[in-house]
Amino acid sequence: MGLREALEAFRSGRPVMIYDSSDREGEVDLVFHASQIDYTKIAKLRREAGGLICFATSDRVRRVLGLPFMNEFLEQHPRLGKLAARRLGYGDPPAFTLWVNHIDSVTGIRDRDRALTARRLYDVVVLVEKGEDEEAQRIFYEEFTAPGHLPILASRGLERRRGHTELAVALAGLAGLPPAVVFAEMLVDGGVLSVEEAQRISRERGVPLVSGKEIIEAFSKTP
Repeated sequence: MGLREALEAFRSGRPVMIYDSSDREGEVDLVFHASQIDYTKIAKLRREAGGLICFATSDRVRRVLGLPFMNEFLEQHPRLGKLAARRLGYGDPPAFTLWVNHIDSVTGIRDRDRALTARRLYDVVVLVEKGEDEEAQRIFYEEFTAPGHLPILASRGLERRRGHTELAVALAGLAGLPPAVVFAEMLVDGGVLSVEEAQRISRERGVPLVSGKEIIEAFSKTP
């Protein structure tokens, strides 16, 4: 399975596995498009992936909502800036902005809570995509609270960064869908799921596995 199957899965609300590359994180993420996220899919990410469950969108949405990249925000602090200036081994600046809960959440961490937060964030993204920026801003600033339990990540663009945030948002674009995805790293005890194990899961469970290279090559050909 590859890119074509991944696009079909995204459009139908089924999960996709994305492998970034061996010379970056070397990790596989389990990804859903946010348009059809519900508590069962959040539970699947929690149980079958196990990493940090995140919502990711485009840099345009980030700018419309006035969200700072958290590392840039912290770099302005006289002491915390030292922490924010450091990078992990793969070298990229992080994609994190704010962590939020929808105001109707109970605690924010429950599967139904995170699904509610993600679905309402998706609605905000759709409004931005339609050019209804003021309504998107109104909903975001009236209906969400921070800090919360769902981090919002923003793509820095594949030309600047080639992490799972950028790859998943690009995959949504290739599928003709709004830039809104929910994903988590696939972990095993003490480490990460191997590509070989991801390939086995792909064969046995019918979950498409697509590489960062495939997404980047396809995205580079789009007008």
